[in-house]
Amino acid sequence: MYSVGESIVHPLHGAGVIAGITEERLRGVNVRYYVFSVPLSGLKLMIPIESSGAVGLRRPVSHRQLHEILSALRDGEDDTAENWNHRYRENMERMKSGELRQVAGVIRDLMRRDAGRGLSTVERKMLRSAKQILLSEVMLIENLTYDGAERLLHRSILAEQGD
Repeated sequence: MYSVGESIVHPLHGAGVIAGITEERLRGVNVRYYVFSVPLSGLKLMIPIESSGAVGLRRPVSHRQLHEILSALRDGEDDTAENWNHRYRENMERMKSGELRQVAGVIRDLMRRDAGRGLSTVERKMLRSAKQILLSEVMLIENLTYDGAERLLHRSILAEQGD
């Protein structure tokens, strides 16, 4: 169980904070909810406490884990699938996993593809979503602004390309 004020990560919305815990009556049953607030987007969600594990809520990774993930991105291999639809399905599964390493890999692959061959409109939207998820956690862990987190990410992913 998470506490009010605790920072957590939602797999599809990124890092945020438990702004409150509330109880509502739903179909004759009292249901307790986390009120989850994402400062980066201004989004507020009510997540049933009972199903928070199934939703994929988790605590942020450690500072050490974050830097291991960012360092590993320099050495990662590019996604070689040529069909954008196939790449999209694979990348969506990686994002839904809720694992920061997987989300970071999606960003790396899409940024490299964009720099080389370009992205479809759908992939461009996916890249924005994935970056928001990762950057919100980088901002939290590193105590950075959005721009500072984005610079750190770009340096990590594109380091061997001279960016």
